[in-house]
This record gives sequence, C-alpha cells and structure tokens, in this order.
Amino acid sequence: MLEVCVSQKIIEADGVCSFELLAVNGAALPAFTAGSHVDVHVAPGVVRQYSLCNSPQEQGRYMIAVLFEAESRGGSRGMHLEVGQGARLTIGTPRNLFDLDLTGERYLLFAGGIGITPILAMAHALIAAGKDFELHYCGRSAQRLAFVELLSSPPFSHHLRLHVDDGPVEQRFNAAQVLACPSAGDQLYVCGPAGFMAHVQSTAQSCGWSDQQIHREDFAAPPQVLEGDRAFEVELARSGRVLTIPAKQTVLEVLLENAIEIESSCEQGICGACMTGVLAGEPDHRDQFMTAAEHARNDSFTPCCSRSNSPRLVLDL
Repeated sequence: MLEVCVSQKIIEADGVCSFELLAVNGAALPAFTAGSHVDVHVAPGVVRQYSLCNSPQEQGRYMIAVLFEAESRGGSRGMHLEVGQGARLTIGTPRNLFDLDLTGERYLLFAGGIGITPILAMAHALIAAGKDFELHYCGRSAQRLAFVELLSSPPFSHHLRLHVDDGPVEQRFNAAQVLACPSAGDQLYVCGPAGFMAHVQSTAQSCGWSDQQIHREDFAAPPQVLEGDRAFEVELARSGRVLTIPAKQTVLEVLLENAIEIESSCEQGICGACMTGVLAGEPDHRDQFMTAAEHARNDSFTPCCSRSNSPRLVLDL
C-alpha cells in the first residue's frame, strides 16, 4: 500500500476530473509501465481500479482520471464529491493487465470516452520509443472528452485523430477504413465502452487482424450471478472445510462471510487479484482476466465471479 495526497484535482471535461497523486513522504513513487492501473481505496470497503495516464517516465507522480457515473456504486461518486485537493488516499502499487508490446512497427490506438486513460499513457510511451502510431479518440462531443487540449498540442497532435458524433461527417469514425490492410508488424490497442471495443475488435478481425495483434481492456464485466445458476460446494483443501455456495452468491462472498481471507479488488473478474488454485472439479469460468488456454487447464479460477460446472470444487485454500 502507498499513502498519497491529491496535489491537484482538475476538471478535464464534462463529468471527468483528473487527480495528480504524490507520495505523502515526498519520495519517488514506484515505476510503472503504460497500461498500468492502481487500486484506489476511495472509502472504507470501496476499492476501485483507475488507469495511470501520465508518462511512465515520470517517477514523482501518478495521474488518474475519473468519469462521474450516475449509477456509481461509490467509486466515481466518492472521487468526484468527497476527494478534493489536499486529500490523502491509500492506493496499491501499479499493476499491468494491459501491457504495451513495444516490439511492434506500427500502432493503432483507439479510445472511447474515459478509455483514453490507459491509451494516453501508451501514447507517451510510444513517443518516447520513437514508434509510428495513430490515436483515434471517439466520443459524443469534444466537451465530453478529457485531455483534448493536451492531445491537440505537440508532440501528440501529429498522431491524434478526433472523432465526435456532433462534428462534421468527414471526421466521423469509420473503423473499416482505419483498420483496412493490416501488416504483420501492426498492433491494435482499444479501451472504452464495451460496445465500442466490440465494434473495433470485430471490424479488425474482419479486416484480417489476428487475435495476437488485438489488445483490449475492459472496465466492467457481465453480471457474476446469472438466472438459472445452481448451488454447489467448495472444499478448502488445507482444512477440509466444505462450504455451500448458494445460487445467488459468489464464492468470494461466501469465503469472506466465513472469515476466510483472500485478496480481492475489482470483484468482477477483470483484475485477477483473487485468482485461486483449483485442485479438483471443473470451474465455470466467467472472468475476463485469463486466456482461453488458461481456462482450459482448469487449475485456477476467480472466485469473485466464476462458479462450478461440477457439484464440488476443491480449492487450494
């Protein structure tokens, strides 16, 4: 855990505030790579993940940006209404689940709305590495897009392609046109609303991009508990204890109710913090963290969202 203070809070766009974070003790903060995020303890029991959007070459500060969500579960509302300049926060050290591969030759970056946050850090890193890239930034209007002034100035302006719904027809986003004729050395990174990312990904695939060239980061996951889910059991291998997981509860919820400590963060199957070993049984994988190959091994699962296809799972707990 790191103790930081909010040195600046800036309104970057309609509904978007940025927060500059400095170490309370004045020390350098741990290094991070483009695509990293930090867990922010917004309030007791409220931990949210926010991407670092400043240059990874900076060691003295972290920058995050938060979109105000009308249906906030406490994270964005707390950051916007309760956390001001001078406030102190506890955050985790940076983790990267959306790593930028710098071995590519050309990069296409796509950001939808607040999805600009990890993409901006990638733009910083690509400029530092002297890489060829385009940044396609999409939204309803320029007033709702954070960091437009920064991105419209050197050294970013040469790379920026702005697409807004209320702008001239000729600047509207045409994914098929942008993604046509990929080369083997091309890499695609996309972040934003689920529908936006699905559109970019499916268009890229239809244009001949391989799965290995397409990288995305999800901010939210599908519901963890679904209609028709059944109860099952988990056995804790180290103690032999057996717990029943009701149809309408997650494994993580039951573990915590029974005072079984397990690290967790996003509680949506995105971050991988709660990954737990599976010694027997067949998990019903519902996370977006592991690859298909990792799912097929069935030797670990995410108890925050995944369930069981077998009557019992034996966990390495």
